[in-house]
Amino acid sequence: MTEFEERLSKAIHRGRQRNAEEQQKAREQALSEEELKNLHNQYRLEFSEHIEACCGQLPNHFPGFQLESIYGERGWGAACSRDDIGPGPDGRRANYFSRLEMSIRPYNNLHVVELTSKGTIRNKEVFNRTHFELINKVDTDTFLHLIDVWVLEYAELYAAN
Repeated sequence: MTEFEERLSKAIHRGRQRNAEEQQKAREQALSEEELKNLHNQYRLEFSEHIEACCGQLPNHFPGFQLESIYGERGWGAACSRDDIGPGPDGRRANYFSRLEMSIRPYNNLHVVELTSKGTIRNKEVFNRTHFELINKVDTDTFLHLIDVWVLEYAELYAAN
């Protein structure tokens, strides 16, 4: 075997080895991707149940609010809303809409758990917030605390109106 053939044989071997390593990395990444999806689903379930429990308290204190579950491409969580009729700025009848919506966004390629919340009182948006953390670094206490705080803040703002 000539020196060139030997070098060619080694180059081919290195190329095949590199290909095998890349395929192994792809398999490992796919597995970790699946693990991330499963972890996201666990957090989504825990947080969306807490959202529903907290939002479900609003109709008990503010009659007329109706609770609705949110699920699908917008995320998973709950919304509480009501429609009111009252005098408008010009003295004529006006419709007023109030709503608190909170959800955990679906899994995405950014590998984060994202909590979104939007509050509207009498047709005016009072807040629109987002909090997110990397899936593998989620602090569940922070998410649960934020859900509590945002619902309490909305209730306080609504009561002040």
